[in-house]
Amino acid sequence: MTASVHPELDLTVSRIIKAPRAAVWNAWADPASFEKWWVPAPTACKVRAMELHAGGSFRTEISEDGLAFGSHITGCFLAVDELERIVFTDALVAGWRPAETAFVTAVMTFADHPDGTEYTATAMHRSVADRDQHADLGFHDGWGTVIRQLAELVE
Repeated sequence: MTASVHPELDLTVSRIIKAPRAAVWNAWADPASFEKWWVPAPTACKVRAMELHAGGSFRTEISEDGLAFGSHITGCFLAVDELERIVFTDALVAGWRPAETAFVTAVMTFADHPDGTEYTATAMHRSVADRDQHADLGFHDGWGTVIRQLAELVE
């Protein structure tokens, strides 16, 4: 099943990455590579859990100074379709246990393109207020920056 974008609730960024789909996928699937691009530099990222399968834990921490790390994403993978799609949410934690709070479900798709890979990231929200809050927090700049960093890593 593929979720359709809801323009009032979702935010999307997309980029053609001039690299094979497997290279883009591997930069997502390998925690050491993932840490290099997941948050806008110079902020640092640590992967604490990346069980890349449905129901698997997904936890990252971030640091502004590279020393003290704090919570960033604590969630659960909902779908992992190799080389095609990754879906995670912070509404659930590992094993599909309900989380204390919820803000976003994210869908990343990977598709062949004549110039490499079309990578699309969609953040799905439960309300217009949550969508607006995410936009105000800098969704387009932040997620656009990390996709650029992903492209720079694999191109």
